[in-house]
Amino acid sequence: MSIAETQAPAEPVPPAWRLLLGYVRPHRWALLAGALLELVTGATGLLLPLVARGLIGDLSHDRPITKALLGMSVLVVANAAVGALGSYVLRRTAESVVLGARRALTSYLLRLRISAVDRTEPGDLMARITSDTTLLREVTTGSLVGLGAGGLTLVATVVMMGLVDPVLLGVTVAVIVGAGVVLGAIVPRINRAGRRAQDAVGAMGASLERVLGALRTVKASGAERREEEAVHAAAEESWRQSVRAAKWSAAAGNTAGLAMQIAFITVLAVGGARVATGAIGVGTLVAFLLYVFYLMSPIQQVVGAITQYQTGAAALARIQEALRLPAEPPARPVSLPSPGARPAAVAFEEVRFRYADDLPYVHHGVSFAVPARGMTAFVGPSGAGKTTVFSLIERFYDAESGSVGLDGRDVREWELSELRAAIGYVEQDAPVLSGSLRDNLLLGNPEADDADLERVLKTTRLEALVERLPRGPETLVGHRGTKLSGGERQRVAIARALLRRPRLLLLDEATSQLDAVNEAALRDTVADVARSTTVLVVAHRLSTVTMADRIVVMDAGRVRAVGTHRELVAADPLYAELAATQFLATAG
Repeated sequence: MSIAETQAPAEPVPPAWRLLLGYVRPHRWALLAGALLELVTGATGLLLPLVARGLIGDLSHDRPITKALLGMSVLVVANAAVGALGSYVLRRTAESVVLGARRALTSYLLRLRISAVDRTEPGDLMARITSDTTLLREVTTGSLVGLGAGGLTLVATVVMMGLVDPVLLGVTVAVIVGAGVVLGAIVPRINRAGRRAQDAVGAMGASLERVLGALRTVKASGAERREEEAVHAAAEESWRQSVRAAKWSAAAGNTAGLAMQIAFITVLAVGGARVATGAIGVGTLVAFLLYVFYLMSPIQQVVGAITQYQTGAAALARIQEALRLPAEPPARPVSLPSPGARPAAVAFEEVRFRYADDLPYVHHGVSFAVPARGMTAFVGPSGAGKTTVFSLIERFYDAESGSVGLDGRDVREWELSELRAAIGYVEQDAPVLSGSLRDNLLLGNPEADDADLERVLKTTRLEALVERLPRGPETLVGHRGTKLSGGERQRVAIARALLRRPRLLLLDEATSQLDAVNEAALRDTVADVARSTTVLVVAHRLSTVTMADRIVVMDAGRVRAVGTHRELVAADPLYAELAATQFLATAG
């Protein structure tokens, strides 16, 4: 699903030029300095035809030309030096604009609400950070500065041409106006093609991320060729739209070039006739022709600025779309719970929730209370809404009605960073990030010392893994932890959660991939943790459920029973069936 489909109706998107100014504003003084250097470069160039006219006059009257040659040499060197410095300042500023845009966009995307992430393609979001922000580099120097400096240079050149000969200026302006009419028809096409090209790049990124994220499944399914064709199709669409944009950009550039050639020929013909009639001298004609040549650069700069602006406008619109996705407020740094902090109590009251307006409800008035300290297990058929309980506690989503309470306060009243600092969460698939084992363990508590780390490694039985790895905890675990087994990833996720010293520990199928020995050891660990904190666990194994202080049985988005294992086997038919089948009951 595209980003545009995930956005609620909102105020209109500001025009691209206003968005661009927002990114440029922090660097306005550096940009102004670069633009001034560009203007100085243009000014030194404007003096060259006048010096050339004086040189021709000196030659025609047998006067010394040393002074004129020296002046031209100084102007040429100064023009090159100032131009190089201006180009460096502008390019550096453009890179700073790109950096600022990438930092702002990355910070925002990391705060996106989970509901927004669920409905967007990660590959498309990555394209907006990489490809779209890169275009800001060109639009900053080529468009913003190009239009300003090129436009001023163009005006100055026209003024100088008018001072040299107004008649020839009229001829030149007539040709340029005709070219402007043609460009007016071309520019909108560049905008449309540029936007489609950037959209196609995003689609290609999404398609590629989809394949690489499940490459084992693709290979095992023998689907490489089909997925390859899908990625190629997206790449070809990007190519087609980019070629279309290039076609119209080339047409715009060649229109400007053709106009200048026509202007040169026309000026040469009219100017030659005026020289023949004695209206102007040869030096004046040479100076004017030099100005015509010099006029090419600012005109091409202005035309290039307009075409680049159209492409940049498409990129800016895509960036702005991402920045309008629903996001959480910026979180301030908070301290993790201190050792021995009191455990948290949890309560749901008539909670109704669905993941989207067009999807059925997952919770239909869920109510239960979990006191501080101890273990509570959630059981029920698949789709009963067990994992959703954890998502609502973490405020990955908000309940549509009812309340989710932590320590007697609705979670919506908590500051997000403070709420999540109190919770340790182990997801069902126990994701591991690319990087070292140490990086993953310290992800939730980078301030943890070696003693804490060793304690948690021993608790989760990861000591043997660390000893086996070639570089110990500094060993890279691979993309998504591919160098670890499923059980090792689960233990890493549990260790990561325990290092946060949580007041509330959420375990979603946290032992599903462990062997019997490690599961038994970790079950004992969880039981120890439950003596000093509150543990909520979604479990499918009887061995985990029977050790819980209380069990919440869920079915079809409702809580149908709460009690101990023995009570529920006798009182609730669904639980008795689950215990006899899915849990493979072997205990009383």
